[in-house]
Amino acid sequence: MAGTKAPAEEIEVAGQTVRLSSPDRVIFPERGFTKADVFRYYLSVGDGIMRALRHRPTTLQRFPDGIDGEMFFQKRVPSRGVPPWVQTTEISFPSGRKAAELCPADLAHVAWAAQMGTVVFHPWPVRADHVDQPDELRVDLDPQPGTDFAHAASAAAELRAILDELGVTGWPKTSGGRGVHVYLRIQPRWSFVEVRRATIALARELGRRRPDLVTTAWWKEERGERVFVDFNQMARDRTIACAYSLRANARATVSTPVDWDELAAVDPDDFDLRTVPQRLAQHGDPHAGIDDAGWDITPLLEWAERDAAAGEGDLPYPPDHPKMPGEPKRVQPSKDRDRPR
Repeated sequence: MAGTKAPAEEIEVAGQTVRLSSPDRVIFPERGFTKADVFRYYLSVGDGIMRALRHRPTTLQRFPDGIDGEMFFQKRVPSRGVPPWVQTTEISFPSGRKAAELCPADLAHVAWAAQMGTVVFHPWPVRADHVDQPDELRVDLDPQPGTDFAHAASAAAELRAILDELGVTGWPKTSGGRGVHVYLRIQPRWSFVEVRRATIALARELGRRRPDLVTTAWWKEERGERVFVDFNQMARDRTIACAYSLRANARATVSTPVDWDELAAVDPDDFDLRTVPQRLAQHGDPHAGIDDAGWDITPLLEWAERDAAAGEGDLPYPPDHPKMPGEPKRVQPSKDRDRPR
């Protein structure tokens, strides 16, 4: 009968039974991808996405009625109506408030989130056993108007050269849009404040080497047609769509790990819900070795001290953060009456 909804399904995932309701609900209208397509996509990239999510508190970007409908970020797992096997971990926000956030222990957690209308997974750069000490330093290369993915890939190549000099491996992936993300596994010894300082130091070094291409300017009016290194992605409660996460756009693209040697040649639009499972099955995960070693960020912290001594101190935090010690004024430069002209 026309208009009849497909019945709910019960699917075994990682030893748990996960209910998939409304499997024929359209989530990506332009391509006709349904809730069942999203659910099965995440099962098909299970090893890859669990490498990105395992034991990480994770914010869920949910679209219960599809990407053209209402969207919200879920940072708290409700106390009722949740399977008893779902694991959470307590995290603290910049305000001091706390929440029990989903902490995927296995693929059943990802499947449960997909059943709840999750399209995008945003893990914190920490693990459940050290929620205040990041073990992942994330470099977000964000093309500004007038630049595109090719510019971000060029910036990433320059970043790779710096990392090679430091003796550390960077793990690149497409953002699922025009940007590039490069992850570093680090030892979980430093606070969010310290890891953010290290990220700023690395970003500034990149900007010095390619001032024509890269900027660390927080205010958009100062960035120009360059790639912005979004250092505030390492501030507490700032997250990035993880490897193998879908993105909420018309093409249903995927934030996809790539090898360094292919980064400049790929088209990020080619990586989507249909193509990525096949790519992963045929070629394996370029991030398979990401957990092999954690890096000591002391060299970057030394760069930060060097920069501070030269007059380059902290940079503005996001507006939802409390004012931090040593932080400059959060005033748009063109509106700052005290700024030298």
